[in-house]
Amino acid sequence: VLQVIPESIFALLAVIINILSKKMVEVPTRLDKDKLRDYAQLDERYEVAKHTHAISVFAEGILLMKTTLVGIIKIDPKQLLEDGIRKELVQQVAKALHNGLIFSSKLKPGELVQKLNVLGLSMDAFCRSFEYIQDYVEIYGLKIWQEEVSRIINYNIEQECNSFLETKIMDWQSIYQSSTVPIPRFLPIDSSVNFIGRLAREVLRITDPKTTTYIEQLSSWFDIRTREEVMNSSIFSLIQKSIGTPGLVGLDKLISFMIVKELQNIDVMMNKGIYEDPNSMKIVSDFAKAILPLKGLINNPSRVYQSIIPKLMKYWLSLTDIVVKVGQMQVIRRQIANELSFSCKFDSKILFNTLQTLNDSVMKDIEAHYKDPTLPYPGEDNPLLYEMTPYIESTGIGNPSLKIYITTKKQPYFSIFCSLLVISQLPKLSFQKSLGGMVSKKITEPLDSTSFAMGLVTLLKQYHSDCIEQLIMLLGQFVRSTVGSTTVNAKYTELSSDVINVLSFLDQFVTFADLSRKIVEEQIPAYLFEVFKDQITS
Repeated sequence: VLQVIPESIFALLAVIINILSKKMVEVPTRLDKDKLRDYAQLDERYEVAKHTHAISVFAEGILLMKTTLVGIIKIDPKQLLEDGIRKELVQQVAKALHNGLIFSSKLKPGELVQKLNVLGLSMDAFCRSFEYIQDYVEIYGLKIWQEEVSRIINYNIEQECNSFLETKIMDWQSIYQSSTVPIPRFLPIDSSVNFIGRLAREVLRITDPKTTTYIEQLSSWFDIRTREEVMNSSIFSLIQKSIGTPGLVGLDKLISFMIVKELQNIDVMMNKGIYEDPNSMKIVSDFAKAILPLKGLINNPSRVYQSIIPKLMKYWLSLTDIVVKVGQMQVIRRQIANELSFSCKFDSKILFNTLQTLNDSVMKDIEAHYKDPTLPYPGEDNPLLYEMTPYIESTGIGNPSLKIYITTKKQPYFSIFCSLLVISQLPKLSFQKSLGGMVSKKITEPLDSTSFAMGLVTLLKQYHSDCIEQLIMLLGQFVRSTVGSTTVNAKYTELSSDVINVLSFLDQFVTFADLSRKIVEEQIPAYLFEVFKDQITS
């Protein structure tokens, strides 16, 4: 019985939403006098006023009630009205999010954009109408809207992430669920638990590295067959418009869980596949001895590399798939971080600058502590880092590819194996001068160079920092040895496609890993990069 009034209010609100979003046109700041009647829209405004008055009558009636006791339960009319409105709002918004983000089983071009546009308009109309009636029902409309929408999204993210956790967070354990204002749960439509999972998997499906290639300079994904753009960075602005900053942050969190799962798969594959196979270990250990010292050159490098790479062929395909998948998700996380950062700088410049300064200061102190342990460091009982993290993530500060996702043990020959992976896969690519990057040679052997480089950076970041340095040394040795073996005379300046690919890969690698170019130039003479630049720009 007590919920009848909020339900009636929302029934009237639905009419107001329909009028405000579909019938009424916003009055421009300047307009001609003869068009004033057209913009007046007197009939529509009368309808809005009539329904608003009806809402205010409902609210006035319940607010005139005094605090009463029903048995031993104390009823506060104002709180009762607010809880009722919250409950109805949660039901309506949760239903809109659930129904608005259902995708076809077969990929349809433009479907995601269309769904997000419709959902964005629906959510915007909800918000505007809620703000419109707040004064008539004596509630803080915008505050309630932000609290409840954030709660709905965070709850759904929590439930979606349960599939990646060993210890699940049950409904009754969730800090976002409430007995007073419960968040409804809908039956799963596909492999995802709810709308946030469907959205994440749809974005991943559209940007699948097997069918698309990512062009860093354009921040866009292109179909490898038709060469048409299938998605660009504007989609993340659209997602933010549709489900807000909490939704975008939640999408980022869910993708992080997916990355953890894939990195764990790589770790298991390495431990159970390679390190437990004595033949593979012997092959790699023999190769490791053959290329020593790393600062030197390898005699007849093509024969050395071509003899070992086929022997480990069974690992390359599955490992490359996972690395590229991790890279794909990291590229998406970078785009999300860029969108969050941009919107925060635009909407809350002081907040962003304050957080960035605080983050930089804390990082400087931590670095200083590791250089001199006598200096202070936020200990386990200090909540500073724990409390900072949500703010940092919500403002897009930080580089997703530099984060530690899993704990790993030191593995023998890990850098060598990664270098062989790179050398084995780069022949699938060719450098395109028009794009300033590498693309797949064959449609039947797709490889997204950006995702591959990003995925490898992420993988190596889970291990000791020496692994990255060793990888650069190994690739540097490959470049020097290959150039040395192909140079017939001093006038020879053309670099082979293998060398160009490795140099291009290293260029991407150091950028994504946030490393100094000097680290690469210590292993590869600077003049080779000059030749590389001249060759790709001529």
